[in-house]
Amino acid sequence: MPSLLTRHPEQTAAAVPSGVPRRRTRVFALPETRWAATALALFLMALPIQLAGASAWTWGTLYGLAYVAGGWEPAWAGLRALREKTLDVDLLMIVAAIGAASIGQVMDGALLIVIFATSGALEALATARTQDAVRGLLDLAPTTATLVLDDGSERTVATEDLVVGDTLLVRPGERIGADGRVTGGASDVDQATITGEPLPVVKEAGDEVFAGTLNGTGALRVRVERDASDSVIARIVAMVEEASRTKAPTQLFIEKIEQRYSLGMVVATPAVFLVPLAFGADLTGSLLRAMTFMIVASPCAVVLATMPPLLSAMANAGRHGVLIKSAVAMERLGQVDVVALDKTGTLTEGTPRVTEIRPLPGSGLDEDALLALAAGAEHPSEHPLARAVVDAARTRGLTVPGVRDFTSAPGVGVTATVEGHTVAVGAPARLLNGTGTGTGTGTASVEAAALAATLESEGRTAVLVQRDGEPVGVLGLADRLRPDAAATVAALTALTGSAPMLLTGDNPRAAARVSEEVGISDVRASLLPGDKVSAVQEQAHAGRKVLVIGDGVNDAPALAAAHSGIAMGRAGSDLALETADAVIVRDELAAVPTAVNLSRAARRLVVQNLVIAGVFISVLVIWDLAGHLPLPLGVLGHEGSTVIVGLNGLRLLRDGAWNRAARVQG
Repeated sequence: MPSLLTRHPEQTAAAVPSGVPRRRTRVFALPETRWAATALALFLMALPIQLAGASAWTWGTLYGLAYVAGGWEPAWAGLRALREKTLDVDLLMIVAAIGAASIGQVMDGALLIVIFATSGALEALATARTQDAVRGLLDLAPTTATLVLDDGSERTVATEDLVVGDTLLVRPGERIGADGRVTGGASDVDQATITGEPLPVVKEAGDEVFAGTLNGTGALRVRVERDASDSVIARIVAMVEEASRTKAPTQLFIEKIEQRYSLGMVVATPAVFLVPLAFGADLTGSLLRAMTFMIVASPCAVVLATMPPLLSAMANAGRHGVLIKSAVAMERLGQVDVVALDKTGTLTEGTPRVTEIRPLPGSGLDEDALLALAAGAEHPSEHPLARAVVDAARTRGLTVPGVRDFTSAPGVGVTATVEGHTVAVGAPARLLNGTGTGTGTGTASVEAAALAATLESEGRTAVLVQRDGEPVGVLGLADRLRPDAAATVAALTALTGSAPMLLTGDNPRAAARVSEEVGISDVRASLLPGDKVSAVQEQAHAGRKVLVIGDGVNDAPALAAAHSGIAMGRAGSDLALETADAVIVRDELAAVPTAVNLSRAARRLVVQNLVIAGVFISVLVIWDLAGHLPLPLGVLGHEGSTVIVGLNGLRLLRDGAWNRAARVQG
């Protein structure tokens, strides 16, 4: 049986699943969606029958069933809220729907029921999907691990049974089973889920590793230092759940005044009926006045003052690649006054690219020849840096030469025979110190070391190329900045009045390079997920409303803790996408300031609509109480104000609204 330290990586990596199973609640698994769908189906059955002039018993029965299917849950929730001395707006809408039916507006009441039932179903589905993503994060950590016993034998055990001090054997391609420290072996470990670093990190004896991170081509022995319940991945789950629970209950702007308004209306309607009756007014007239009051004072226009602008803004943003998950999220987005950005996958593209090709003097190679030589040696490798080198050669239209005798040494690099030469490509420090194929002595080695140091000081990853044991050139690789990153940072600075922060798990040199290119001065590097949450909470405690923009699992706790969170959609993790309030579907970072501007435009329209609705309601109520407002005229005024407010809110559906938001910088 071959040793694990010499076994070829293909023998083990192939057996490891490439992805993590994704949990996802089915739409109709939730009772809210089933009841909402039933109410909608009944409404759509009743409407054409009514319009066709059929008997009222036919369509009335269907509408009645729609009332029951869509209304019983919010009605029951509203009654429970009443027990806690809270007047739920859903209950008020149920009362309004029943009131509409009592004066013959059965279809209007049914439509109101369907709208509220559908809204509740969408909210329940969004909550369930977020919980799915949080629970699915635990799937990153393997359920079993290979425990090395004191006598050197091995046993497969459940990771939850591991205790501090146990020694694990992590084979190539496996996920690490527990947080711990390497005691033997060397390998490249992909820990992007924890730190967000775009490239695998070399791990050797003494280095810390995290549960759920992916081992590369080497075998590791790891001493467990934390229980499974206290691992970094488990703490990420706990932080997301805690942030979601403790985040202040979100309310739309209108909901802050709706409670008092609704309570006042409930008290005033019986008074409008009983007071005139006590002074000798006739029963029919008093009842008619009270019914007219209930209609003209009902909050339909007030409710519509908020929803159409926000929903229109959401629809417009969706057409332009920004998915905003709720009206509350749309409103909160415009309130932010400071921005925190992740680096890898947010400001950058998240994949390494060759940015520098430096052949050494006397090597006899130009840039193309050096790149082709390195690409030939790297071609059989699956390391991200190797793929970047091969992609760069193909982008330049170079022919990648054939290779034989390929070997890979974790933490060092690769060696292969290319066009009759022994070519080594890898870490400069290792190859020049004799860990690779050559000793790296002489002038060429000094020049290569100096060149590698220069590239690394600029935040790039340096890769040395040796031919027959002698250095012939150095390649520089970096995670490429998004084309619109600098412009986006400038726009967000103008919008919020303060410069954004950079929160990253990557190393300080890489963070400094990116921050300098985009113009960010507040840089916080080498952060774990909890550190990012602390940075967000620090701003929140200072009274700031923080917008966090990120893409990875390590960003999810900060996204949940922020006033508003936006995830980059193309490379975003499931947890980040579900936790965020909005998703940039097309990965266009420049869409973020535009979405913030659109949210602010929606808020301005909400205020306009509230003024319109308030004027209409005030005039109609005064007319009804001080004079005699005919019921048909009251209904017309009420419906007219509702239509005006609704149409005004729909103005944000036009593409011109998005274009204006893109132009405005503050």
